[in-house]
Amino acid sequence: MRVLVYQAHPGAQHSMANKAMNAASQSVEGVEFVDLYALYPRFDIDVEREQARILEADAILFQFPLFWYSSPSIVKEWQDLVLEHGFAYGREGDRLKGKIWSMGITCGAPIEAYSEEGYNGFALRTLLTPMEQTARLCQMTFLPPYVLYGALAKREAQDLSSHAEGWRKWLIAMRDDRLVMAKVRTFDVIQKHDLHEVIS
Repeated sequence: MRVLVYQAHPGAQHSMANKAMNAASQSVEGVEFVDLYALYPRFDIDVEREQARILEADAILFQFPLFWYSSPSIVKEWQDLVLEHGFAYGREGDRLKGKIWSMGITCGAPIEAYSEEGYNGFALRTLLTPMEQTARLCQMTFLPPYVLYGALAKREAQDLSSHAEGWRKWLIAMRDDRLVMAKVRTFDVIQKHDLHEVIS
């Protein structure tokens, strides 16, 4: 499977978690890695280039830190411009049909914060509903995101390498068609300790 990873972090040079994930992404042979902020610092996204890129991919993943319960703004700009009517959705917009859509997300808050009882008020998967519906509208297969909760605390504890290694294994399993899809779909999110259950 051809895997494409879009990294989107406006301050990536300051993020130890995303640096580790970036290095992991770039270490996997056959995975295309694109840093959206580095490529389009003025948000002048080349629509034809990006449409051609995603047509070549079988799985499209967005890697980003959760910003205000959503993605960084360049991801939304990319979606607004690249996922055009007649291309990605609409009566004749089926060019992405059957492709995988997923994410790799880092969250500053701990897992307990992402629930009705937690201080963020919602589960992470609920906050990502617009992403999931975008995939559905484009006739894509949405897979639960690979998530690191409590990224700030793990950075201070220098406990990021195992998460990045898990991300690398997730990408390799996707590339090699080794994900057990029926099992993957039972998870709201995937964390590193879940990988042994979803990779054949």
